This record gives sequence, C-alpha cells and structure tokens, in this order.
Amino acid sequence: MGCCNDDHDRPGREDGARDTRDTVREGYARIAEAGSLDEAAGGCCGTAEGSASAEALAEHLGYTAEEIARLPEGANMGLSCGNPTAIADLTAGQTVVDLGAGGGLDCFLAGPKVGAEGRVIGVDMTPEMLHKARAGLLSYRARTGLDNVAFRLGEIEHLPLADRSVDVVISNCVINLSPDKPQVWREIERVLRPGGRVAASDIALHRPLPEAVREQAEALIGCVAGAVQVEAYERMMREAGFRDVELTANPDYIDALAQWKSPIHQRIAANLPAGEHLRDYVTSLDVRARRA
Repeated sequence: MGCCNDDHDRPGREDGARDTRDTVREGYARIAEAGSLDEAAGGCCGTAEGSASAEALAEHLGYTAEEIARLPEGANMGLSCGNPTAIADLTAGQTVVDLGAGGGLDCFLAGPKVGAEGRVIGVDMTPEMLHKARAGLLSYRARTGLDNVAFRLGEIEHLPLADRSVDVVISNCVINLSPDKPQVWREIERVLRPGGRVAASDIALHRPLPEAVREQAEALIGCVAGAVQVEAYERMMREAGFRDVELTANPDYIDALAQWKSPIHQRIAANLPAGEHLRDYVTSLDVRARRA
C-alpha cells in the first residue's frame, strides 16, 4: 500500500487508492461517531480505554496536563503518535496547516501559539471528524478569546490551499495512511512559502511487514500497513524538494501501546511471527524539514 510497493506498474492503481481512502474514511467516521477508540473498535495508533487512556498517551507523548485540560471536549481521541506542536517552534503571526486534523487536538494547541495575527487551518477528509472539530470551536474561542482556527474538508493529496500560503505544516500520525505519499509531499511543498517548515509525527517501518499484517484493514487504519520504511520516507521528502530533513525515531511509543494493551495493536501483533514484536517492525517518527 505504501509508496515502495510495485502498484504503480499494475492496472487499477487509482481504484486501489480510492479503496484505501474509503477504508480509512469509514474507520475514522466510526471513531468520530463513537467518541472513543474502544467503542469504535479500531483507529490509528489508538488506546484501549477511552478518554483516560487517551490522556495518558498524550502525556506520554509530551503534551502537558494543562494543555490537555484546556482542550475542547472530544478533541483528544487518543489518535496521536507524537506531539508536532512541541517540535514546530511556532511563533506569533504564522499560518499553520494541520494535515488530517481529526478532532482538532493540535489545531487548538497551535492557535494560541500563533496568536490573533496568526491562523491555523485543519484539513480532514472525514466529514464526521470535521463536525467533531468544529463543535469544539465555540469553547476554544471562549477560553482563548481567539478566532484564528478553522477546519476544511479535503484530502491531503489535494490540499484546499493556495500556493505558497503557509508557514508551517504539521501532522500527527496521518501521512502514512495516504495511498500516494509522494503526492502528499509534493502538495506540502506547493503550499509552503519559501523557507517554510514541516513538523510532523508519523509511523514508519524498520523493515517490511509480514503479508498477513499488510492485508489487515485494521492495520491500515492503525497506521501500520500503509507505512513505508524510514529510508523511503526520507527519499520521498528530498525528492519533493525538502532540505534539512531530520527523522528521529521514538520506539518507546510502540512499547507504550503494548503496555496499555491497545486492542488494534494486539490484533496486529497476533499476526507477527512467533517471538517477534511490533517494535521490531514499526517506529514513531518526529519529522522535521524545510522547504527550499
């Protein structure tokens, strides 16, 4: 499913991409409507026990208890695999775009960092997620006094944004889900201003996954089956025109999911060869780069 497969040589690639997007969209619609990973029985990088585990995961990833407490209800659904706002070095007046904004977690945290003169735009292809994120805008405005966050429907392969209109692109555990990752990076390059930056968290592979895992739809929604190897990830970014590329592995994240008994990752682990663990294949990445 990733960019390093041979699907580009086969008929029906566009149909396969649509199928992948539909699978992801349907999975995340269930999560948005259920309000928790546990009830939805799946989801990207998720935790097992609803909001309590979602908060624990967020704190493990570096979000502070104060930040979590200030979020609108439902913004944190335990879908993170990192903390992009912590590595983005956001400053007042910047325009920031969040790819795959979900319930708005990182958008609501980025808003106060860019201030009244800045702007944060969350893009998501799942209407149910957009509905959830927009529902949090009222409480965000009341708490911060800011009206600088908005959400748009769109695919990250075809961003609803003008050329050279963005200072910083952030994303949290989403790019790996795309069936056309090189196109995602070309789009990021298109919308960034010269010198603009990327600060993302994502999932990548140390080595190829067993076929049984790749074929699991739940593994795709769980940020695993669509992931590519770290070397391919970096190559895609450089080919799209990025420089100063830094990919920092965070293996402790995978161990945390095992410790908290994330149901989707337990099911994935059950299809691994005997004696092997998910962290042997998968890592979380902090991704930093700059547009030329």
